Amino acid sequence: MIQTLNQKIEEVLTKGVVEILPSKKKLISLMQKRKIRIYLGIDPTDPNLHLGHTIPLRKLKQFQDLGHETILLFGTFTAQIGDPSGRDEKRKPLTLNQIRENMATYKKQASKIINFSKTKIKYNGDWLTELTFPELIKLSSYFTTSRLLERDMFQRRFKKGDEVWVNELLYPLMQGYDSVAMDVDLEVGSNDQLFNMLVGRKLQKIYHNKEKFVLTTPILVGLDGRKMSKTFGNTVNITDKPNEMYGKIMSLRDDLILQYFELCTDLSIAEIKKIKEELQSKKTNPRDVKARLAREIINIYYDKKSAKEAEEEFNLIFREKKIPTKIPEIRIEEKSVNILELLLKTKLVLSKSEAKRLILQKGIKINGEIQKDWGEIVEIKKGMVIQIGKRKFIKVI
Repeated sequence: MIQTLNQKIEEVLTKGVVEILPSKKKLISLMQKRKIRIYLGIDPTDPNLHLGHTIPLRKLKQFQDLGHETILLFGTFTAQIGDPSGRDEKRKPLTLNQIRENMATYKKQASKIINFSKTKIKYNGDWLTELTFPELIKLSSYFTTSRLLERDMFQRRFKKGDEVWVNELLYPLMQGYDSVAMDVDLEVGSNDQLFNMLVGRKLQKIYHNKEKFVLTTPILVGLDGRKMSKTFGNTVNITDKPNEMYGKIMSLRDDLILQYFELCTDLSIAEIKKIKEELQSKKTNPRDVKARLAREIINIYYDKKSAKEAEEEFNLIFREKKIPTKIPEIRIEEKSVNILELLLKTKLVLSKSEAKRLILQKGIKINGEIQKDWGEIVEIKKGMVIQIGKRKFIKVI
């Protein structure tokens, strides 16, 4: 079914949206009248993007597809302060060199989602470094310390007897001023950015007497239902290879399937509703639905061919209990070596302590046999296959 413009607008403002302020109705009315200017601000604090990071990026892309003016703003200044949102301790500020390095990899990964030829790239260091001290005093005069300190993470710090730093209080003012500098109509961001986004809304009214809309997106939880974090190993990264991406998604908790369809795929609300009904009526096996989810996501960041090959490889390993058709290879010069040293040489573990933990958890196999002794001396043989966890394999040549 071909959607009308109004139907497309409704879909963009509904799917994967938590809240629109001051109202969805007013934003629809504005979008029907003219093209609007939208921005998403990113502090490049990490070089790697996972699916959680892509949600506001995908929302920006949807506005882009509707023909609106989209801006991707890199917080080259604000990243040096460190956003306190959701932090129970002071965020470590980054150097300009770190920010530049992170931006380079971020752009490369983000290009899998948004069309950079249709996106304006801006850097808030261009105007925030130019603010004079009298201008900063004027900017801060529009807010009270009690309002800035009432945020949840600051209250938690007070209860623990921890400090709240002045630069952290200034952060939302700096982010808020971005809206003024770019004179935007709408800011898109994840739900944990609502406070900062509302500061920008207030400042846009003060400086330009203009309505600025705010659209928040949900925060995606990790594959196991906990906060998405590299520490927990529950992320799906944009840089993951198709096989790894497929395997990770197949490990997703069943109760999170619909959330991932809504936030991480291009399926329509109607299609997702149909999947929901099939799951609830038990007409469809959750495993088959996750397989479709994995294909949909891999198709976005790679292509259909890669998704099909990843599925075949997964079935080969997990259904037929065979080793992958293509395995990375490594050359080991020693004739025998301690198993912890061996695992470290594969570079599939980061430390001996991680290797030891995996052995104790029965997560290491050599030629299909579970390794139980972390003190084992392994005799190196050409062609031996080392398996780390469920999805990582390497062959000795």
